[in-house]
Amino acid sequence: MEARAKLFGHPVHQMLIVFPLGLLATALFFDLIALAMNRHQGLFTASCYMIAAGIIGGLLAAVFGAIDFLKIPSGTRAKRVGRLHGGGNVIVVVLFAASWWLRRGAPADPPTLAIVLAAAGAGLATFTGWLGGELVDRLGVGVDDGANLDAPSSLSGQPAGRSR
Repeated sequence: MEARAKLFGHPVHQMLIVFPLGLLATALFFDLIALAMNRHQGLFTASCYMIAAGIIGGLLAAVFGAIDFLKIPSGTRAKRVGRLHGGGNVIVVVLFAASWWLRRGAPADPPTLAIVLAAAGAGLATFTGWLGGELVDRLGVGVDDGANLDAPSSLSGQPAGRSR
């Protein structure tokens, strides 16, 4: 199925997701480097701002993802994968929002729980990102009206094409 929300012929959701994924992953890397550098305050502060920007970007990308999700026909594998992808990403944003909330009073000195929540969010984002790839690359969601919305998992070893 073709994406509903497009800009210059390309799906908006797929354009936007790179920003929150990049920002949130980099925030975690900054946290880890800050820890390795004896709690480097500048890196922790930068991480806090990246999380805020990543949350905003994630919420914006979610709007366009929801628009495309609503077009996926019910009863297809694509709809099931899309539900996991979207629901998982809501949890990712909640985990990072909680991490940001814990940092807001002292961004240069976050509590350990804030970093743990960011790590959990980044770990889950790895899985939900894979699900997004499954939707686009394997099931063709947002790519073409002739996509196979019931293709087997890319882990199955079976071809994605329709059986004849």
